[in-house]
Amino acid sequence: QLQLVESGGGLVPIGGSLRLSCAASGSTSDYHAVAWFRQVPGKVREGISCIETGDSSTDYADSVKGRFTISRDAAKNTVYLQMNSLKPEDTAVYYCAASQRAPPVCQAFGTYYFPADWGSWGQGTQVTVQG
Repeated sequence: QLQLVESGGGLVPIGGSLRLSCAASGSTSDYHAVAWFRQVPGKVREGISCIETGDSSTDYADSVKGRFTISRDAAKNTVYLQMNSLKPEDTAVYYCAASQRAPPVCQAFGTYYFPADWGSWGQGTQVTVQG
């Protein structure tokens, strides 16, 4: 069993930055990718970034490309999402999730993801970009 805990959300002005963390514990060796998603009430959950645990390859949704950076610290079993140049439309609850699917998992993630690939989820952290 894998447990994921997000942190780092908060209130930030337009153009500001935040770094989200996703700390994993438990059966961390069983998972091959970690991704960040976000959701606004009434809208479909959006996959925004993904990183493979093997080769650290990444992919991003067009909506965040060039502004957000995903990274991981294997020693700490933690994945980060550095968010810069934040916009009001980035306001959402951000979730991290992990996949047991054999790699590659993140290929074309920014375009489309398979919900069934993501079996472990954190509780979410709110990000609010205030205009």
